[in-house]
Amino acid sequence: METVSTNMAFGGVQHVCRHDSTATGTAMTFSVYVPPHAPGAQLPVVWYLSGLTCTHANVTEKGEYRRACAELGLVFVAPDTSPRGADVPDDDTYDFGQGAGFYVDATEAPFDRHFRMWSYVTEELPALIAAYFPVDTARQGIMGHSMGGHGALTIGLRHPERFRAISAFAPIVAPSQVPWGEKALGGYLGPDRAAWRRHDAVALIEDGARVDALKVDQGSADPFLAEQLRPELLERACANAGIALNLGIREGYDHSYYFISTFMADHLRWHGGRLNG
Repeated sequence: METVSTNMAFGGVQHVCRHDSTATGTAMTFSVYVPPHAPGAQLPVVWYLSGLTCTHANVTEKGEYRRACAELGLVFVAPDTSPRGADVPDDDTYDFGQGAGFYVDATEAPFDRHFRMWSYVTEELPALIAAYFPVDTARQGIMGHSMGGHGALTIGLRHPERFRAISAFAPIVAPSQVPWGEKALGGYLGPDRAAWRRHDAVALIEDGARVDALKVDQGSADPFLAEQLRPELLERACANAGIALNLGIREGYDHSYYFISTFMADHLRWHGGRLNG
């Protein structure tokens, strides 16, 4: 692992690191904020998955999470959204290919060689973080935005034993039913829609996945709300399954980091309460 940069913030240290990933076959960059802590302490960790077109840098530079993480004693990890490089397949559109890995392990050529973001985020990167940073792997939470909200919900629902807290900003809750998801899941996983259900939060809940609670915030002025995000589908699925959904519709807010940064501390306090309790 190579350290790209370190900066002190709120008494802790913001790291940006790079390593050669066996999952993706490429170099991958990620950021880790470690709050101030006593020597030898093992800290709870929150994973943040970013959205379409983003890298680790978007939330690192604009997410405004460090003050809350310092106060709550939370490590905050932000991976990239896809493999990158000249030899990595790409697409001319913003919602597929590099920057749009959708947190799945692709099975369709030519993407199956590098686009293994599910394995990277759930297996390889957690092992690396545990080896190099003071994290308590028994206390983990996961959150994300848009495509990353989709990733956080699906990973959390499939690993309820690992994640004590799951939340999302403006997530794609039912990718099998919206254009972004249909394009990505079809392109990465092929035409068999039954295979898509393991990467669709609403379908996972319909098929029996259970957690005790989820937290979601959604801006009412989000231009993608009606066509791509559809939080009402998650609300209905959670109600039918008996999952406590804390759904906040935030009047006037859009899809941007102005929205995310406004409610980031609220989400981190929710995570902190569940991870430190």
